[in-house]
Amino acid sequence: MIDGSILIGGEARQATDRFQAVDPSTGQTIEGDFSSATPSDAAEACALAEAAFPSYAALAPTDRAAFLETIAAEILAIGDPLIERAIQESGLPRARLEGERGRTVGQLKLFADVVRRGDHLDATIDPAMPDRAPLPRPDLRRVNMPLGPVAVFGASNFPLAFSVAGGDTASALAAGCPVVVKGHPAHPGTGELVARAITAAVAKCGLHAGVFSYLPGETNALGSAIVADPNIRAVGFTGSRGGGLALVQIANARPEPIPVYAEMSSINPVILFPAALAARGSGLAEGFVQSLTMGAGQFCTNPGLLLAIDGPELDAFVAAAGATLIKSQPVTMLTPGIHASYEGGVAALAGHNAVRTVARGCVGDGVNQAVGALFEATAEAFIADAALGHEVFGSSSIVIRCRDLDEILRVLGSVEGQLTITLMMDAADRDAAARVVPVAARRAGRVLVNGWPTGVEVAPAMVHGGPFPATSDGRTTSVGTAAIERFQRPVCFQNLAADLLPPALADANPWGVARRMDGMREASPH
Repeated sequence: MIDGSILIGGEARQATDRFQAVDPSTGQTIEGDFSSATPSDAAEACALAEAAFPSYAALAPTDRAAFLETIAAEILAIGDPLIERAIQESGLPRARLEGERGRTVGQLKLFADVVRRGDHLDATIDPAMPDRAPLPRPDLRRVNMPLGPVAVFGASNFPLAFSVAGGDTASALAAGCPVVVKGHPAHPGTGELVARAITAAVAKCGLHAGVFSYLPGETNALGSAIVADPNIRAVGFTGSRGGGLALVQIANARPEPIPVYAEMSSINPVILFPAALAARGSGLAEGFVQSLTMGAGQFCTNPGLLLAIDGPELDAFVAAAGATLIKSQPVTMLTPGIHASYEGGVAALAGHNAVRTVARGCVGDGVNQAVGALFEATAEAFIADAALGHEVFGSSSIVIRCRDLDEILRVLGSVEGQLTITLMMDAADRDAAARVVPVAARRAGRVLVNGWPTGVEVAPAMVHGGPFPATSDGRTTSVGTAAIERFQRPVCFQNLAADLLPPALADANPWGVARRMDGMREASPH
């Protein structure tokens, strides 16, 4: 059921201030309106989350895992109405959204498995050594503990997988932190359906109602109030650099600053090595355009920059990519605002005196449609103007012609922090790639070979993060099981009596979690 409610600790309420969603495929408002939560609503939700924290943080791993799995089941139980509403509010195709729902449910189940084993706790015990010379060692026991209530901001480009029950919410709940979600105003109906599913799971599992609250709204004041609230201990955000930095500033200005884990901006360089270009340039061109235009380019890993050594092989690649792009069909973008920003970014590149327009995609007759754009420039021009390295969110990319590998390395060294850097290479390119990999590893959170960067596997080894401004903290990931670590902190207990220890550190190991004893990993009880 969608009725435009605010959900605070399981209580649905209506507000006087209302807003409406827009169907980006038509530009028209969608029937029905939604409550716009206020800073006072935020204060109440955050206080309730703090009240829920002690009991939720102390929940046994098996019970917390069951809660995550119950959320997954409740989301699936919504059925087709969830997909239909998401299509209407985002303009994304059914197959994409069905896949995104699968990813959302899958990551909840993955985190449940991690929690059930206790891997996220990293329980470590160094027993006392009273007879050690010259000094005895005390009994030392360390475990990861949850930070406290977490604020999560829904993302526009993933209305399911990075929104109300997305990766930030799932990892915070897995860590033992109650969550207050600021719903994205572009898809409030989708958000409310998922929020009601989480609320139902909280009730079914008999948890404190403050474990989850959902605050829809359009105003910056609402988001600011959530981050500034003293009960909030960390923030998860996916969106623009401006939005992320604004939240970081608020968090740092608090009497007690808190971490903001913001994924913000990346152009994801792709290096086209000579042997690969010579052997399969046309295939690379086709794959590039497919990656570039997929979903109107509205992915944080979109290939927005290509680097290659100038010459006939690059000429052929650019010509083939341009010929493919010209035939690409326009795709509806997520919101009118995102479309306007894309058009502005493309116009700035097209009007730059050091940039040549290679090709544009087909122009459609609908509204808010992304027309693919491919540009090229020299390495010298790119290095001279930092604006050429700014993200254009959408299906726009720029090819940089370099004189040699040294110039590729200079360009790579000049770019900001990235989520991904891709190496398109063959066996003959190995020596050159060996020079690039260390530079790429300093600039990006994920370095990949012979695969386009769009598409992020939810797996334990995945890193979806990177140096600033890809994220506000390059030491972390927002995808994969390590995402849980963002919302925990290590606590060491020294010489505590057995009855005072957390269950994960007790000798009897009542939770049955995996532990490291005196430097050696014990076999998992599960």
